[in-house]
Amino acid sequence: VEYDATAWPRRVERRYRLVPTICFNCEAACGLVAYVDKASGKIQKLEGNPYHPGSRGRNCAKGPATINQVTDPERILYPLKRSGPRGSGQFERTTWDEVIATFAARIRKALVEGRRTEVMYHVGRPGHDGYMDRVLQAWGVDGHNSHTNVCSAAARLGYVTWSGADRPSPDHARAKFILLISSHLETGHYFNPHAQRIIEGKMAGAKIATVDVRLSNTASMSDWWIAPHPGTEAALLLGFARVILAEGLEDRDFLRRWVNWREWLAAKHPSRERAFETFLDLVRKEYDLFTPEWVAGECGVDAKTVREIGRAIGEAKSAFASHVWRSAASGNEGGWQVARCLLFLNVLTGS
Repeated sequence: VEYDATAWPRRVERRYRLVPTICFNCEAACGLVAYVDKASGKIQKLEGNPYHPGSRGRNCAKGPATINQVTDPERILYPLKRSGPRGSGQFERTTWDEVIATFAARIRKALVEGRRTEVMYHVGRPGHDGYMDRVLQAWGVDGHNSHTNVCSAAARLGYVTWSGADRPSPDHARAKFILLISSHLETGHYFNPHAQRIIEGKMAGAKIATVDVRLSNTASMSDWWIAPHPGTEAALLLGFARVILAEGLEDRDFLRRWVNWREWLAAKHPSRERAFETFLDLVRKEYDLFTPEWVAGECGVDAKTVREIGRAIGEAKSAFASHVWRSAASGNEGGWQVARCLLFLNVLTGS
């Protein structure tokens, strides 16, 4: 695909071809355009693509910096093998045939000898559409590792156990209340499209609460900055849920339609009436422990603040927007429960 330079919203010299591309730093594909010199065929610069619906032409710093990966004089252009002691930095050029023959022999030997746990596949960002997983499974190897494992895997697990989908897309622009746990304005990366829409929501009157142990730039621009003890974010979220339930702020129509409350009653309380009101009463009792005062002791957050934010989330109903990706979910043992507790707020508010 090539853009017509004469239709481009910015003035472009005729010597460039405009070629849509993507930044190599993340899978968001925020939308970049490469300015390719027609005479030399070389990329001169990269900038945002104003036609892209996600980024709308605004990129984080990594996007335009992608040209460094194309022109860096130290980039690796062919396979290398170590020629000196480990750590010496001494390498020599080799061939792909030698690479494949060497590693295939070592992998085969491990498989034949039953040492499958000694084989691991690591890739930066998975882009193989499941092919490598099939290869590993054919070998009987459970050794797939990637950037996702240490970035978003915990949050994805929490989300998928609730709804079967692992990557929600909050509507920040039309929100009345925005709760930020990891998608902060200044973090760049593929939260750039989020940042734009969070600002749109703020300009339209949305309230923002930022959960962060540090006073980040985003926290300084928020209506509430909450700095809980690290690792207690799930408890904080359950405190908000308890406020919503205790004050009757839940979206009953949404719960009645989308929550499997009949099955829950049958499994947990088989002797009770299969009525929606019975379900609500029992759920309130289930979460009655997580009072704002309990949260204060657990998280180090003022009980009044817990009550204020929980109430604001409940009052926002379906216009509540939130998301967790890294941060609390990936940085703590059991962090996947943060995503589960957060999605519970979405369920209670019908958002």
